[in-house]
Amino acid sequence: MSESELLIVYRVQASSDEVEARADALLLEQTVELSRRALHDPGLRGLTVGRVVAIEAMGEDDFRVSLAQPRSATADDPAQLLNVLFGNSSLQPDVVLESVTVTDAQALILGGPRMGLAGLRRLAGAENRAMTMTALKPMGLSAARLAALCHAFALEGLDFVKDDHGLADHPFCPFVDRVRACLEATLRAAQSTGRRTRYVPNLIGSPETVLRQARIARELGVEAVMISPMVVGLPVLNELVRRHLDVPVIAHPALGGALRIQPRALLGQLFPLYGADAVIYPNVGGRFSYSRDECDAIARALRRPNVPIAPALPTPAGGIKADKVGEVLGFYGAETMLLMGGSLLESPDETTLRRRSRQFVEDVHRFPYVN
Repeated sequence: MSESELLIVYRVQASSDEVEARADALLLEQTVELSRRALHDPGLRGLTVGRVVAIEAMGEDDFRVSLAQPRSATADDPAQLLNVLFGNSSLQPDVVLESVTVTDAQALILGGPRMGLAGLRRLAGAENRAMTMTALKPMGLSAARLAALCHAFALEGLDFVKDDHGLADHPFCPFVDRVRACLEATLRAAQSTGRRTRYVPNLIGSPETVLRQARIARELGVEAVMISPMVVGLPVLNELVRRHLDVPVIAHPALGGALRIQPRALLGQLFPLYGADAVIYPNVGGRFSYSRDECDAIARALRRPNVPIAPALPTPAGGIKADKVGEVLGFYGAETMLLMGGSLLESPDETTLRRRSRQFVEDVHRFPYVN
């Protein structure tokens, strides 16, 4: 591939007799939205009309279709790039976006992770081990009660304590009050332990609201934030990372199943390309239906990007059990952050919660690091 083209791979359901025509129609649908018969200007080829690179049979009526689309069709714009990748194809039930390889120049424009896997390791002081994170919930608790949970987790040495992705600027738990209270809780815990846990607030709302929250977080001294890119918009994430944030961003996968795009492409490639330093995704065997192969593919894509951006941190979540920590890390390795929420929050009292949290931290710290 040249620097004037990006490679986009789809899975297409079609018969062997129809697949060539279907691939060509998909190629045109993603840019000019016209049939061949309606394309009268030969100058469009290479400018907004790409080419079919390959068609590979994967099974009965199942094909992998590789398209080269002109970089010029994307205008080097974060939103228009998404339009070319799966704007109209997301409306077609026979097409799923499988992988994306943008040009090196586009990767540099989007920027990728600001800190990435290595930066999060440095922030957590975890150069030679996996990392730990938990979530503050349920929605409905006051800022003071969430801060009390945050304090308990911090006392037991978790690296990061994040808002649940459902925590917004609720009247019963205003954003500013929650951030202040949880930051104070981590500082107070650090005075006892000598080690700082990072509190990670959730930025959510309209673009104006998210920008305001980002400014407040920065002013209050927050050292990492969380965003749901598919809820607030991938271009909004990119704008925040490039212009408004100087702290790492942990990306939550909410709404990530609403489009016809494979998890590896969305979570493993696009989220970090648009600026996520760590990406949360459902672990195999949890509350969601991701397979072992999907989870492995996401983790590999995050750690080994196919474009010149920093590696991002895989953060499996969604039902990890306390007694499965060794098994999960055995699968992923130590270049991972485990997010455990429910298994800790099921504790009936603070004493049990702290004991389970301490055990979680110890189990992760014991896992051998292999460089």
